[in-house]
Amino acid sequence: MKSAVFIEPGKVEVQDVDMPKIEKDDDVILKVVRTCVCGSDLWSYRGLDEYKKKAYNNGHEALGVVETVGKDITTLQPGDFVIVPFTHGCGHCAACLAGYDGSCLNHSDNFTQSAQAEYLRAQHGEWSLVKVPGKPEDYSDEMLDSLLALSDVMATGYHAARTADVQKGDTAVVIGDGAVGLCGVISAKLRGAKQIIAMSRHEDRQKLAKEFGATDIISERGDEAVKKVMELTHGNGADAVLECVGTELSTQTALDVARPGAKVGRVGLPHSGNLDIVTPFGKNIALAGGIASVTTYDRQELLDAVLSGAIHPGKVFTGKYKLEDINQAYKDMAERNTIKATVVND
Repeated sequence: MKSAVFIEPGKVEVQDVDMPKIEKDDDVILKVVRTCVCGSDLWSYRGLDEYKKKAYNNGHEALGVVETVGKDITTLQPGDFVIVPFTHGCGHCAACLAGYDGSCLNHSDNFTQSAQAEYLRAQHGEWSLVKVPGKPEDYSDEMLDSLLALSDVMATGYHAARTADVQKGDTAVVIGDGAVGLCGVISAKLRGAKQIIAMSRHEDRQKLAKEFGATDIISERGDEAVKKVMELTHGNGADAVLECVGTELSTQTALDVARPGAKVGRVGLPHSGNLDIVTPFGKNIALAGGIASVTTYDRQELLDAVLSGAIHPGKVFTGKYKLEDINQAYKDMAERNTIKATVVND
């Protein structure tokens, strides 16, 4: 089968690799319908991250159709259409029961890999895979994109809003205008925020943020951005802050724009170990967030919200590619020519 393989910074290519096989009793083999490129995939592509010396496949988001199942799988059968979350909790440990399946206590291999391919071995499929009614051909192109967003970015944006405890009538600040940040805007609106301030320096992303529900856009960074937020909130700061980048600057900005007693939901994977612990102490700010609870959110709310047309997160996919064009998909995202690239398998 064909699979994308990361070679070195600036180079991802498609190679012939062995078909995946059932290795454990709770494995599921899927034919990949759609996959995509994540912002985190770009770290190695840009040479910003420590990357493996051997070739590997970055992909961790997909829609698929079940081909075969391991003997412990009772919830799925061949032909089922599923969302493949980038994490795969067990559903019954203390973390999963509390709604934090991204931090499952029973699965040390709680992370999807090798999804940028024609077929995928999904681990721990009994609970984690999310069944979608019908077949892929029952859905429009736009709806398939929105379903694909539920494998990561929409759920991650929602995790930022949930852990920031966005409430009806709140003022929320969303830091980051990538796909996760834009889905954070959707999530803040879904949870009832009245004022949503999105930080973005790119016109196409600003436009989409507004479409998703942002009431205000701030293009500045650092101290200037903090000043703008304070002006927009009459000197109070935000009730909730969604930090969707992970840099030291974005984290400090989140702390600076939060009002006393606010909560900051952090879903940007930290790029630095440095963290200001004085500011949150002095302002009584609660820091929360981490790896998203994809299966939990999809089942509880997000899948229904997409199917009903209440939200349209698939609009973050602004470039469409075939698997053989995967390097161009990475390149276009790295150069900000597309917000998020979707990869469609025939």
